[in-house]
Amino acid sequence: MSQRLALPAALVALCLVAAASAPAPAQQRLRERIAQRMEQRTGQRGAEADRAERATPPPGARVERDIAYGKDPKQRYDVYLPASVRPGAPLLVMVHGGGWRTGDKGLARVVNNKAAWWLARGGVFVSVNNRLVPDADPQVQARDVAAAVASVQQHARQWQADPAKTLLMGHSAGAHLVALLGSDPALLRQAGAQRPLGVVSLDSGALDVPALMGQKRVPQLYHDAFGNDPAFWASVSPQQQLNRGGVPMLLVCSSTRRVPTAPCDEARKFAARGRTLGVAMQVQPQALSHGEINDQLGLPSAYTDAVTGWIDQRLR
Repeated sequence: MSQRLALPAALVALCLVAAASAPAPAQQRLRERIAQRMEQRTGQRGAEADRAERATPPPGARVERDIAYGKDPKQRYDVYLPASVRPGAPLLVMVHGGGWRTGDKGLARVVNNKAAWWLARGGVFVSVNNRLVPDADPQVQARDVAAAVASVQQHARQWQADPAKTLLMGHSAGAHLVALLGSDPALLRQAGAQRPLGVVSLDSGALDVPALMGQKRVPQLYHDAFGNDPAFWASVSPQQQLNRGGVPMLLVCSSTRRVPTAPCDEARKFAARGRTLGVAMQVQPQALSHGEINDQLGLPSAYTDAVTGWIDQRLR
């Protein structure tokens, strides 16, 4: 192992020793800070590290790669098709995470288990890229995703899929983007997209952006994405943008994560606002880490069964 890689590991080990010797409440706070820092480092590894984790299509699947929905090289998506598609297949459009700055549609943790699960059910799985910080702020990123959804729906018939059976899913930063689109579907309409049947948000930490940015200690990745303007925070905040036209949502959240905010508390607050507006929302706490919520969806589990059940209700 190189010194460049060994040094952070040694520092983490020292921090864990310190955490073990601290009083119980302090242990928990220190562990959360360590997890936060490691998560930030993971989100900043960049494209070189990501290339080592490329997705593997399910056996027998067909893949159509890098379909353009705009002129920028990042405005592309990949389509995963079962060996035999039944006419009228549902579409699941997935948006990767990465702190609005990194990530890619072709990563194993974004695609592998989800595509295998969805294709086995006869669906068409689409993994989307969008422009990223610093070239595009989250509002522009949401517009990119909306344009991608419109393009997917326009091409759906050539894959024997039904554009009226579209569902959106995203993890982390991607969960924020799909929740924002579901809160106010005007961005989807402006892009020419049909209303999706539902949104699955996988552990977003930014459902209430003004509350997040008002914290005393906010990780740099959020400052990089959302800047310093409270008016902008509100404009890209699902909590503030949610209206009576909102799309039904499943809010999966890590019950083990506490920093920079507790995502399940944020999800429950968002769902409560949804109830006042008549927007159907369900909170699904999972005793999994932020990364496990993304990677393990699609594996045989009660977690996958719960998400499947919610989606099946939307498709009836």
